[in-house]
Amino acid sequence: MKPCNESPAIFGALGLALAFYGFSPLTKTGLVPFMAAPLVFFVVISFFRVLVSLPPALRGEVSHPRRAFGLRFSSRFIAFASGFCLGLSAVRALPPPPRFGLGENHKITALSGLLESDPRRLNGGRGMASLALRAASAEGGIRASASGSVPVFFPAELVPALMEAGRGGEVYIEGKPVNGERGILFRAVSLHVTKPTPGPEKFRGFLRERLLEKISGGAGEVPVWGGLAAALLLGVRDDLDAVLASGFREAGCSHVLALSGMHLALLSAVIAFFLKKPLGLKAASLLGGLFIVFYVWIAGPQPSLVRSLIMYLLSALGLWFSLRGGTGIFLALAFIIQICSEPASGMSLSFILSYLALGGILWLGEDIHEILRGKLPEFFAGTLSASLGAFIASAPVTALYFGTLRPVGIAAGLVVVPLASLFMIVSLGALVLHGLAPGLFFLSDLVLTPLYRSLEFLVGLSAQVPGISSLSPLTALSLSLGLWLFFALFSRKYVAQRNSFAGFD
Repeated sequence: MKPCNESPAIFGALGLALAFYGFSPLTKTGLVPFMAAPLVFFVVISFFRVLVSLPPALRGEVSHPRRAFGLRFSSRFIAFASGFCLGLSAVRALPPPPRFGLGENHKITALSGLLESDPRRLNGGRGMASLALRAASAEGGIRASASGSVPVFFPAELVPALMEAGRGGEVYIEGKPVNGERGILFRAVSLHVTKPTPGPEKFRGFLRERLLEKISGGAGEVPVWGGLAAALLLGVRDDLDAVLASGFREAGCSHVLALSGMHLALLSAVIAFFLKKPLGLKAASLLGGLFIVFYVWIAGPQPSLVRSLIMYLLSALGLWFSLRGGTGIFLALAFIIQICSEPASGMSLSFILSYLALGGILWLGEDIHEILRGKLPEFFAGTLSASLGAFIASAPVTALYFGTLRPVGIAAGLVVVPLASLFMIVSLGALVLHGLAPGLFFLSDLVLTPLYRSLEFLVGLSAQVPGISSLSPLTALSLSLGLWLFFALFSRKYVAQRNSFAGFD
């Protein structure tokens, strides 16, 4: 992967991020220093790389090309300033906090609105969904218009009705608001569907349920690996074993369970494998893009999944129209597109960690890879450098939100990620097998059960390694920036020395 550090798109994305996270409501949570500081640092490093990567003539050592250098340097500055302006505009477009339209003296007893997210089953049998507010009711029959969205938690007995309503359904919910750690939430005691889910959303929900049934083999009891297959293929964790889910988190491998670029990359690779020879690369990429759009529609607009979809479509367009660009450019453009089209997604933790991790893989991981190249087998050098880059880049935010770091995930990911990828591919094959020959579905169990048990053992073993819980977010930030600077400078020096020895030979 080529990050293409010198592209103006990179500086545009950095400017947008600095403005968006510097002036967004996150300033009230204390997150800004842990977002703005790495961004400022990254801007300085990026401009430094522009300087050191230019030929001596363009660095001003020859008088005539100074204009060319000025144009290149100013183009990056203009891109950064333009992105900064876009970031300020995106902040203004953020949805306001929930407003119930009632005075503080009124006790809210009910809400009505639109279910804007897929309902989820939580541990203990409870349910949760995000409600786009339209009206609020208080004691005495008082009713007022409301705006914004609020997370709603449902008791176990209401979960079947919640799942039946599905995303897009209009509902009337009785209960009471509660002030949580991250804002206002609502605890429901009753649920009434006032308008059924629209046709396309109902069809989508039907397909999701059918796919989940196929994963379970159509039987009443879900196989032992069914919960993990549903999590990896559709992002549905309803049947995922709680101990295994906790193990992934404690082992520093929770990103494996979040639908992201890894999952789309595997799906697109499988499609390309079967379609590239008979149809050609361009036709295969087109059909692959259509399939992935359909897949994201079924799985739901999860921020990390949408980011991966945008990057895939941009790379497909680059292939079709012979446009030059690297993965770093696609990442920067995806960030700009996603923030400008849906600013609220930039507030989610999964969005922030997704971009930080992939940015760390592309830039910091490449520096580490240059140092490890030739010292380790290429597969391990590439995987280890990517794991280190993602861990270091996301460490400050991880320490801030979760209060602990799990360095064991760097080593555990070397085995868990490939094994989970294999599990996902075989699970996809099991779906196809169930559709073509349901009677042979038991063959899938013979392969997937040992894979599941292997993952369960490795994750459980890695989870026993203690994390770093006494590390403050500020210390994590300092270490992250220090390591980033060290690897960036050392890799430059190392590559220069290696090239000089190669030239001498």
